[in-house]
Amino acid sequence: MEFFLLFPFLVILFLILSSCIKVVPQGYAVNVERLGKYHDTWHAGLHFKMPVIDRVFRKISLKEQVCDFDPQPVITKDNVTISIDSVVYMTVFDPKAYQYGIENAMSGLANLTATNLRSIVGEMELDMTLSGRDIINSKMQMALDTATDPWGIKVTRVEVKNIQPPREIEEVMTKQMRAERERRETVLQAEAHQESIVKRAEGDKRAKVLAAEAERDAQIAIAQGKAESVKLVYRAEAEGLEMLKSANVNDTVLKLRGLEALKTVADGRATKIFLPTDISATVSSLGALTEAVGIGDYTKIDRTPKESAQRPVDPCLNENSTPITLEAAGKSNQIADDIEHRG
Repeated sequence: MEFFLLFPFLVILFLILSSCIKVVPQGYAVNVERLGKYHDTWHAGLHFKMPVIDRVFRKISLKEQVCDFDPQPVITKDNVTISIDSVVYMTVFDPKAYQYGIENAMSGLANLTATNLRSIVGEMELDMTLSGRDIINSKMQMALDTATDPWGIKVTRVEVKNIQPPREIEEVMTKQMRAERERRETVLQAEAHQESIVKRAEGDKRAKVLAAEAERDAQIAIAQGKAESVKLVYRAEAEGLEMLKSANVNDTVLKLRGLEALKTVADGRATKIFLPTDISATVSSLGALTEAVGIGDYTKIDRTPKESAQRPVDPCLNENSTPITLEAAGKSNQIADDIEHRG
C-alpha cells in the first residue's frame, strides 16, 4: 500500500533527474543560463544541470557552414550594372558571442556581404571585375572576417560564383571577342607566312652553299688528279732518263734517236719543222758510222729530171724559207736518196 503511495513521487523524481542530464553531440555546443544569466558553454559529452534554475538553449553547430546568398546588383566604376552571386564559408568559434553578440547572425552576414561587395566592385571597372575574381575574393574575405569577429564567426573563404553583365554588354563583349580572335588569326597567319618564307630562304641559301662546296671539292679533286698525273709523267720520264743513263748510251745512239724524232715531226702534217743546229755533224757521224760497220762507201746517185720530178715537193719549203732551212731540207733529201739507193 505504501509502495503505491510512493510510486507517483518516484516517477516525478525520475523525470526531474532525467531532465537534468544533457548529452551534447560531436561538432555542436550549447549555452547554459542560470537564473536568466549566461552560466557556461557545454561542448560534446555528458553534462548535468541544476533543475529549475538552469536553462539550456538550442544547439549551435561548430562545423563549417556554406552560406549561398542571393545575387546582388552592383554598379561598377564605369557605370555598368552587373549581378554578382557570392558564396561565404564560415565557422562559429565562440558560441557565446554567436548567441549574445547579434540577434540574427546569418541575416547580418548576408547584409554585410552585400554592402562590402558593392563597395569593392564599385572601385573596379567591368573588365577588371570579370578578370579579377581573386582580388574580389581576398578583399571580401578580409573585410567580412574583420567585421564578424565580435559575432564569434570566422569567415574562412569567400567565392564569387557568378558575374552576370547586362544583355547589351554581353553582345558587345561577344563582338569584341570575335574581333580579337580574328585579329589573332590574322597575326598567326602572317607570322606563319613570314616563318615559311624565312625557312625557304634559309633552305635555298643552304642548298647554294652546299652546291658551291661540292663544286669546289670537285675542282680540287680534278686539280689534284691533274697534278698527280703530271707528277707520274715526269717521274716516268725521270726513270727513263735514269735507265738510259745506267745503260751507258753513247752520243751516236742519242743522235740517231733525234733523227727518228725528226722523221716523226716531218710526217707531212706539220706546218713548221725545227731542225737542230748540229744536223750536219749528226749526218756526218752517221756516215762515219756506216763506213765503220762496213755498209759501203757513199755513192751519189744521179737522178734524171724525170725522177727528180717524181719526188714530192717538201710542204715546209717556200719562198720565205731561210737558207739554213733550205740547206737542212737538201741534206735530208740527200740522206733519203742514199737510203733508197742502198736499200
